[in-house]
Amino acid sequence: MFQIKIFGTFNNNRVIRIINYMARTALIVKAKKKPKYSTRKIRRCWRCGRNHGYMRDFDLCRICFRELASNGDLPGITKSSW
Repeated sequence: MFQIKIFGTFNNNRVIRIINYMARTALIVKAKKKPKYSTRKIRRCWRCGRNHGYMRDFDLCRICFRELASNGDLPGITKSSW
């Protein structure tokens, strides 16, 4: 999960910033370990490993949910309009 943002130009060169949304491997491994107490369980997105903005119903974070919903990969999910 990489996102490329273009911030403009500097000396006729594009200023590009690559943002990595993937969680560190060590944190993913640590989250898979059985916790001492059940309330300490860390739920992570199955695509990128992110733990914030997690939706239990889909087992995805908000960023991956939006990408999959926009592509039509999640059946029954449509963009709302009113």
